[in-house]
Amino acid sequence: MFDSACLPIKDTGKFSSLLVDYLQQKPALSAFYHRFPSLEAAAAQMEEKAAHYPARRRKLLCEVLKQQYAALELPTGHPVRQNIEHLAQPDSFTVVTGHQLNILTGPLYFVYKIASTIHLARQLGEHYPEKNFVPVFWMASEDHDFAEISSVNLYGGRLQWQHNPGGAVGRLAPHGLGKVLDELEQHLGEAPFAAELMDIFRRAYHEQDTLAGATRALAHALFGEEGLVIIGGDDPILKREMIPYFREELLEQPTKQRVEETSQSLEKTYHRQVHPREINLFHLRPGHRARLLREGKRWQTADGAREWDQETLLKELQENPEHFSPNALLRPLYQEVLLPNLAYIGGGGEIAYWLQLRGAFAHFQVTFPMLTLRSSALLLAQKWVNRAGDLGLSHRDLFLPLDKLQKEYVQRHAKLDTDLKEYEDQLAQMFAELEELSQHTEKSMLGAVAAQRAKQLRGLEKLKKRLLRAEKRRQQTVMDKLARIHATLHPGGQLQERHDTLAPYYAQYGGAFIAYLVAHLDPLQNCFYLLEEQPPNR
Repeated sequence: MFDSACLPIKDTGKFSSLLVDYLQQKPALSAFYHRFPSLEAAAAQMEEKAAHYPARRRKLLCEVLKQQYAALELPTGHPVRQNIEHLAQPDSFTVVTGHQLNILTGPLYFVYKIASTIHLARQLGEHYPEKNFVPVFWMASEDHDFAEISSVNLYGGRLQWQHNPGGAVGRLAPHGLGKVLDELEQHLGEAPFAAELMDIFRRAYHEQDTLAGATRALAHALFGEEGLVIIGGDDPILKREMIPYFREELLEQPTKQRVEETSQSLEKTYHRQVHPREINLFHLRPGHRARLLREGKRWQTADGAREWDQETLLKELQENPEHFSPNALLRPLYQEVLLPNLAYIGGGGEIAYWLQLRGAFAHFQVTFPMLTLRSSALLLAQKWVNRAGDLGLSHRDLFLPLDKLQKEYVQRHAKLDTDLKEYEDQLAQMFAELEELSQHTEKSMLGAVAAQRAKQLRGLEKLKKRLLRAEKRRQQTVMDKLARIHATLHPGGQLQERHDTLAPYYAQYGGAFIAYLVAHLDPLQNCFYLLEEQPPNR
């Protein structure tokens, strides 16, 4: 199906210095995480997590998962049913990832996240065969930014769910997606696995009552045979476990203080990813999700619709904890309290803000997971593999900005030295000698020498640009080919995995595509994978 190649993350030029330094385990970042992810480090992580994860919570977690899966059929012996049962045992642990409830799976990296999570759980199982490791997908069902999840890019266009909701997106009824599904079906046409994929989508969105339920059904159809357990945090029983943490957040606001302390230390070298709120909780009610604010001895929602004194606020928290919803900074704490978790699999931005949470986790005395970068991938259809090969492009070349790619190609294939390096060196030598002469004769000439040097270098730079433009014109056919390759591999100027969606790839390759990703996307390798399509007869 594909040939897989691994390009080190640092060589892509697409990731922050913070992330690159984290992957290289630079000492400057050691205070911001607990254990760097590895199969060997998992032993100590398991020991620590087991000591701080009560057996009562295991039982509760399994009961809730069975309730959440009630709408799906899990026959006896099904991998998901087995994994839910495993979680009740003290020798079982999770590897977790999470994401928004994008329609139709959203961008490709949604699939890469889950595949990476399953792969790591498998690796841990092979390394520690006496334990059980369960891959978990945490649905961010309480998010309320509908605009972020309501569309997907497809074949140069966009499919958009026209809806005007409010509140937690996981509670939305998905039945209005019929028009979007009809459009998708037309676009996929007679692709080999288009009908199979459309059946998965229609069953998910037509048979479930909420977007959270539909997302579970969809992810289960794609990854259920791999044992993926899907959990929704918008659950009153799970929220009850968080009452002590939510109470402290409401009354004392420790998250802001601890995250700020950590962030200020981090900012000595790096840029922070997120800024904490005074209170990192929302208030949930039907059709609404509003930030909670504190003014002296009173609390209110940011939209002004609700207000409490301390007694009534704590009474509502105690009686209805499901009315309180963690934001992106407090959700990681929720995950790690609820799950017997070892590692969190996230993208570069997620890893960055998790590093800001180290102090908050220490304050709440919750075990900090091993932060593991999800695998990234670039899919190259055979046509583009051949074209890149014909032009002698390296894997690194495929990640360059177009202007730099064209410039480097021209410089490699130009008849002349368009960089004029020899003349630049000669100028440097000449002006160094003039400076030396001025030092021993007339020091007042130094300013004139420096000005002349700057003038000559500016002139040389102009010549370089003219030469480069001339070479580009001479190689215009190749420049156009490079532009087409770049536009295909960087649709909309983005990484392919952040722009494209799963549908056209599944329609072409079917379930074998999912199986291939699970087998090959190893998050411990810190790779950007290049998946090059191969002829069917290979």
